[in-house]
Amino acid sequence: MTTSLKYLAHYSQDIQQQVRTLIDENKLKTYLLSHFPKPHQVTSDKALRQYCLAYKQQYIKQSAPLSQVKYDDKIHIINNALGLHTYVSRVQGNKLKSKNEIRIGSVFKKAPEALLQMIVVHELAHIKEKQHDKAFYKLCEHMLPNYHQLELMTRIYLTEIESNGNIYS
Repeated sequence: MTTSLKYLAHYSQDIQQQVRTLIDENKLKTYLLSHFPKPHQVTSDKALRQYCLAYKQQYIKQSAPLSQVKYDDKIHIINNALGLHTYVSRVQGNKLKSKNEIRIGSVFKKAPEALLQMIVVHELAHIKEKQHDKAFYKLCEHMLPNYHQLELMTRIYLTEIESNGNIYS
């Protein structure tokens, strides 16, 4: 059986081949567990909100407040969404009110903390930078210096759980 590398489609052929070799040798789960031996403990929406607010307070405290943070069963990882940041502006009387919401795919309830951290940083960066441009990634790297490596590891993790289920079960 050939496992699709759709999460890694934009990475180099060299990286894709390394992952394919791990899959073919049935060693991808072992590889992931060697880097991430246990899942995080941020499993409730309340805990996730506190986790996000701690990062927000440390790195972008002057930004707009978060109205909602939660895990979402409806986010389809297949559509390249690991989490969602929504921004809604409404006029109420003579005031413009905005709401920032962060939703993270429920598949990350039992993920390594470093991968949850990467997704939280990504979604928080959208509060200040709406587009995936140079300024956006610079902010991500400011909040999490190994951001790009963790994004790759998240995609490798998704490849494994899609084929074989959660690595911690």
